[in-house]
Amino acid sequence: MALVDLSRIGFRERLKPRDDKEPYWQRLQAGWYLGYRPSKLGSAGAWFARAYDEDTQRYRRKNLGHFKGKIGNEVFAAARKEAEAFAELVEAGGIQAVMLETVADACRAYLDEKPGSIAEGVFRRHVFDDPLAKIKLSKLRRRHLVEWRKRLERTPALISRSKKGEKRVKVRSASTVNRDMVPLRAALWRILPPGTPKSDAAWQEALKPIKGAGRRRDLYLDRNERRKLLAELEADIEPFVRALCFLPLRPGALAALKVSNFDRRTRTLTIGSDKNGVPRQILVPHSIADFLSEQSKSKLPSAWIFTRGDGVPWVKDTWKGPIKMAVKSAGLPDQATAYTMRHSVITDLVRGGLPILTVAQMSDTSVAMIEKHYGHLVLNDAEEALAKLVL
Repeated sequence: MALVDLSRIGFRERLKPRDDKEPYWQRLQAGWYLGYRPSKLGSAGAWFARAYDEDTQRYRRKNLGHFKGKIGNEVFAAARKEAEAFAELVEAGGIQAVMLETVADACRAYLDEKPGSIAEGVFRRHVFDDPLAKIKLSKLRRRHLVEWRKRLERTPALISRSKKGEKRVKVRSASTVNRDMVPLRAALWRILPPGTPKSDAAWQEALKPIKGAGRRRDLYLDRNERRKLLAELEADIEPFVRALCFLPLRPGALAALKVSNFDRRTRTLTIGSDKNGVPRQILVPHSIADFLSEQSKSKLPSAWIFTRGDGVPWVKDTWKGPIKMAVKSAGLPDQATAYTMRHSVITDLVRGGLPILTVAQMSDTSVAMIEKHYGHLVLNDAEEALAKLVL
């Protein structure tokens, strides 16, 4: 990975977010690095520190935040100072315990232990710039989180952006509110014991999920409908959507696949960039192996398997429009999206009799989620199987 000079403001502004969410790293000295990850939304990027720990013989990493209170060259100077301080702690024999005073401190500590784009995004959008961030953990009460939750529920959810950068929003759904509360609840549980139930000290009660918010996924496209969709797609996006139609992957995980992730000899596909962050492998049949081989033909191992006509990999903001147009042209339900393909594939696998555990492993989700959203399919099949046993 090429190193860069992050001290130059203009250079940082030209950096593009990486699909693997990895920061751009600048070497400070042997084993010490300062990283910068630009924002996809054009806001202030996040800074990171990385230092080699001789005791564990691996790199340690820390999220330094956004330094929004700094301007110009002050940002790089502050980030470098914190990165060097972190590296000195690591080099001295380990990271010292950090004093956690505020809700923001608890969230940053959570990101240090469990870095992830989902939690980081929730904290950035709904916590770090919110009055809740400055509340001391020792003073945190149920009413603080009740007020934060009301603000969260009133915040519109972003649907998309137009070419001019205009936001399209909708009312935040109960299921979205539930998902956005998860990282904060997890961060606070690491630090705080639960308060006495039904008292103002019971902070945890304000973050209980809304019951019944997780709706079962019902929009399903059968094979003929998926063929209609493929027939209406532009040539460059057709292979990407075709792969969604026979692999139980999230669209983002499919878009992140590189040629090196597919081994033609063993017909093994390795998915490394996905929700849980744990690489997994899928053994694909010859028909899918041939398709992936064709898409990988004449490409370097570091190249993406699926790209637009200009060679740029697909992302949510670029695949939504073409799929929406094809859905309309094919006369399919307006609600159909790229994610509908994943749901349809998982439905076919469950209806085909594949064990739920295997389906869960292939699709990178839990057995509980498969049972919740697709278990009714198995019940229907069980009823038909029992009917056939009548003598």
